[in-house]
Amino acid sequence: MDVVTLGALLDALDSAVVGLLEAPTGDDVVVTTAELVDGDELAAGRNARTPLSDVYLLVGVHEDDAVTWLHSLGSTAPEARPKVVMTKHAARRSSMAAAARRAGVALVAVHPDARWNQLFPLIQRVLRRTRVGDPDLLAAETDLFDLARITADNASGMVSIEDVHSHVLAYSASDETADELRTLSILGREGPQDYLRALRDWGVFDRLRDSDDVVDIPAHDELGTEHRLAVSIRQPSVDGTLPPRNLGTIWLQEGNTPFSDDAADVLRGASAIASTLISRTLDASTTHGVLIQRLFGARGTSVDVPSIASALGLPVDGPGAVIGFARVPGSSAPVADLATMGSALRLHASAFRRDSIATIVDHRTYVLLPRYSSPTAVTAWTRQLVAHFETRYRAVLHAAIALDIEHLGRVAAARTEVDRVLNGTAKSRTSTRVTTLAESMTAVLLGESLTVLHSHPELHDPRVQALFEYDENKGSSLRQSVEAFLHEHGDVRAAARRVQVHPNTLRYRLRRVEQIVGIDLSDRADRLLLELQLALPCNSPGR
Repeated sequence: MDVVTLGALLDALDSAVVGLLEAPTGDDVVVTTAELVDGDELAAGRNARTPLSDVYLLVGVHEDDAVTWLHSLGSTAPEARPKVVMTKHAARRSSMAAAARRAGVALVAVHPDARWNQLFPLIQRVLRRTRVGDPDLLAAETDLFDLARITADNASGMVSIEDVHSHVLAYSASDETADELRTLSILGREGPQDYLRALRDWGVFDRLRDSDDVVDIPAHDELGTEHRLAVSIRQPSVDGTLPPRNLGTIWLQEGNTPFSDDAADVLRGASAIASTLISRTLDASTTHGVLIQRLFGARGTSVDVPSIASALGLPVDGPGAVIGFARVPGSSAPVADLATMGSALRLHASAFRRDSIATIVDHRTYVLLPRYSSPTAVTAWTRQLVAHFETRYRAVLHAAIALDIEHLGRVAAARTEVDRVLNGTAKSRTSTRVTTLAESMTAVLLGESLTVLHSHPELHDPRVQALFEYDENKGSSLRQSVEAFLHEHGDVRAAARRVQVHPNTLRYRLRRVEQIVGIDLSDRADRLLLELQLALPCNSPGR
């Protein structure tokens, strides 16, 4: 069995992403496990948990807290502390390096723009590798990161694999010759605009879209880019009657040594393998997809949990997390884009957790993360993904999370909980874009209460219709005035400022509302009833 040392782990990562700052016992220390650790876990005494992981990735930990924690490690036995700590704060805090050195812990700086959901899975894959011998380009267990590494070794260059939206899915390690374009791409940022414009002008994107050719792109000193080869990743149609489906691109940047003589052939082979790997993720088999939908409760209530768990390779027991993603109302893209968006979410989920599963039900995407290690890490990943989709795809999403699912048989119920949150917070202006039922209980219960009221016409107060008709016939704004009054909890002056009128004008309008509707706005019950009636969907403005 191969062992992985810290040095080997860092070699497998990218120098644009990580850098070794301290290694008190050298970089040949053996590492076998890694995990994400948040501030709450450090404060609760993370080092007391067994088994202890060799590599800690500090996610969302304030730099002062990290320094304090590292200082505390100095008084613990070596077997009770991690061997390596990775953090985004290390590079700018010399005290952190000093604390790590005194604690005998290696400290690795992570680029501030790096994404934990890309870095952590890569570390896990490196640590899981136990094969001895030459890389096998056709190994059944090869994934995109394996493919990038193997392709780089065989073609003598630096590889990045991108999806159809130019988002980097996997990459090989870089050396000091990596140019700005590669670095920015790996960090999830857009490349230099001048170079992207030049690629369009040179017809590179057109050739990649329309052919299987390996495209040779010369170095450009003025633009600061190195020599590259590129090949599209395409999935041929089953019967050959339709054009191939574009899945992405493989880029090979030249480094310290020239490309190998057969680099173009290697890229073509890598493209075929990448097509299989990506399409396998995008187009789960019908049986596989049906099983996933049954697990989420989308195909009946009868679920054979042991059989589904065995077929999908999932643990029966938790803790698991279900996350639902939906578009914010008013930001919807064409329906045809929903499948593409769901596939992209599935790819990101697989990058975060290799054993994750995802499905689309009624224009929403649901993700199951089995046996997560940190609720904070799940929430942070979800927030990062929502922000990424808005930046990258201009898709405004909101997400709901159900945590602590102890058994696969509870996944369908968790999806129902997630739906309640998505429904209840869809139009709420105060809700965050990523939330849970506990955090959004008020919005959810109020929304569900209004839905019940809406579904029972006998509970609709006919008196408010007189108010709407008065405004419509007279061109007045009594509804707006009384809503401002209710919003400001009866503070006339604040409400007057809200609708930009004199307080006496507002008082007159409120008296007219009382006369028209037949209520007393000084009575708390009348105010509550009126506010509920005005909030009903059937009574919304512009109904």
